[in-house]
Amino acid sequence: MKTKILFVLHMPPPVHGAAMVGKYIHDSELVNNKYICEYINLTTAKDLQDIGKGSFRKLWKFIKLLYHVITGILRFKPTLVYITPSACGIAFYKDFIIVQLVKSLGCKVVMHYHNKGVATRQEKKIDDLLYRMFFKNIKVILLAEALYQDVKKYVKHDNVYICPNGIPDIEGDKRIERHNDIPHLLFLSNLIESKGVFVLLDALKILKDRGFSFVCDFVGGETAEIDKTRFEEEVHNRCLDEVAVYNGRKYGKDKEAFFKNADIFVFPTFYSNECFPLVLLEAMQYSLPCVSTKEGGISCIVENGNTGWLVNRQSAEELAERLYCMLCNADKSRSMGKYGREKFEKEFSLSEFEIRLVDIIQKILS
Repeated sequence: MKTKILFVLHMPPPVHGAAMVGKYIHDSELVNNKYICEYINLTTAKDLQDIGKGSFRKLWKFIKLLYHVITGILRFKPTLVYITPSACGIAFYKDFIIVQLVKSLGCKVVMHYHNKGVATRQEKKIDDLLYRMFFKNIKVILLAEALYQDVKKYVKHDNVYICPNGIPDIEGDKRIERHNDIPHLLFLSNLIESKGVFVLLDALKILKDRGFSFVCDFVGGETAEIDKTRFEEEVHNRCLDEVAVYNGRKYGKDKEAFFKNADIFVFPTFYSNECFPLVLLEAMQYSLPCVSTKEGGISCIVENGNTGWLVNRQSAEELAERLYCMLCNADKSRSMGKYGREKFEKEFSLSEFEIRLVDIIQKILS
């Protein structure tokens, strides 16, 4: 008889990395054919701006979530409960209650982390106590070996499994030829300062002052932190009006067009909870060399010097220097992009992710 698994995970909306992976698991033929599955959506936020904020609406959704978890376990009687918790903050306290509730009902638990931040709170007495209770007698799935340091204080390495994310491949012809007379750079993320928006603008100014010709497309949603007006003011202040272009949110074929037209993908994030950005996998799909930072598990995605370059966080000078090298050597950049595409196919396709996840679940069950 097939094993019963209750998946308590994030699914869109809102759209973010963990939610998209949750949807991939929910829709996976391999997972659903291998096990008898039921799914509960862990999300209480209505949009990206709502994440991390408290409200009566979210409290009511959380109460209903607890009810669904309790009744789901009592009715479904799963052998394993799979949960995608938050690492710190208000969201962690919410997930702490859920996990302790699941444990009290006698269920085996595996927690799949898509964020980090445990280490930033572990010296606080209350959080330290809660983490000790939270991680007791559970298995943990991490996106990259580099992220183990975040939970090392509470989880033995024997209880940790590594499962890098994967995404669906692009449809149609995978060969992409680019013939830009002027090099095109691409940044794709919501306009958040910690994603490196202003760091990139500073680097672009350095390149422009050196006399380079280029265009950098910024694709992503406006936020309360940076809207279109503020972005364009920052562009104007750096005299980048003709080379740094904000294009708004793009989806589907519209987003695909920017990937196909770009020569280099740039993602200079210093976001503290950054773990395994799916946008880098998307760029590698399109044979783009990537320039990013030594944050979270990014070093397990971008091979420094092979599929792109890694720079120190918030270093516009170092970022500009790496972009300078790539702009001066287009053949080397194309070679990096080709190798990145090969790495994507071997390690980061959705099918590889599904195989890894099922293999890990089998090991936990046995």
